[in-house]
Amino acid sequence: MTKKERYQKVIEWFEATRPIAETELHYDSPFQLLVAVILSAQCTDKRINIITPPLFRDFPTAEVMAASSPEVIFEYIKSVSYPNNKAKHLVGMAKMLIERFGGEVPNEREKLMELPGVGRKTANVISAVVFEKPAMAVDTHVFRVSNRIGLTQTKTPLATELELVKNIPAELLPKAHHWLILHGRYICTARRPKCEECGLTSVCRYFQSKSRPSVKK
Repeated sequence: MTKKERYQKVIEWFEATRPIAETELHYDSPFQLLVAVILSAQCTDKRINIITPPLFRDFPTAEVMAASSPEVIFEYIKSVSYPNNKAKHLVGMAKMLIERFGGEVPNEREKLMELPGVGRKTANVISAVVFEKPAMAVDTHVFRVSNRIGLTQTKTPLATELELVKNIPAELLPKAHHWLILHGRYICTARRPKCEECGLTSVCRYFQSKSRPSVKK
């Protein structure tokens, strides 16, 4: 099977089985999504959705959060991973939004990455979800699923991103990001992938190698 054929079959299957694929983070504005994505690093979306309602209620905008302090924000997010660093990042991010971007979340990846707590993955999420740009955010799920299926054979998130962007139609990239994340979250799990529930086994390199009988010497 050629790479083009593999991509085509994977895309066709996702389009048929998951026509709607969106972030599972809850938010009401670009600023709130940015906060949620920063918080979600090495933490589950489920946990983030539990702690963000009171945070968003009391700090709904960059202006309000910028006027607060890391110590105050910490009390709202202390159950997430690395709460001290994330509290500092959130306040710093909000202040920079006010000082440099007029309180608005910028729509360019390079400018997003200037914000405290925002790396390439987070910037790509915002670009794809908020601004519907052809960006591919590579988290642990996207990296694992892409390499398992055989869409990529890469060793770094950046290499994975570049390979996926090159082979997936631009208009599908924002949705494809969620296809791969959700597939990795619920089916192609890290320790015990649920191959018996997966409709991609006919094109999956991992499944084919696992199913191939070993040759006795």
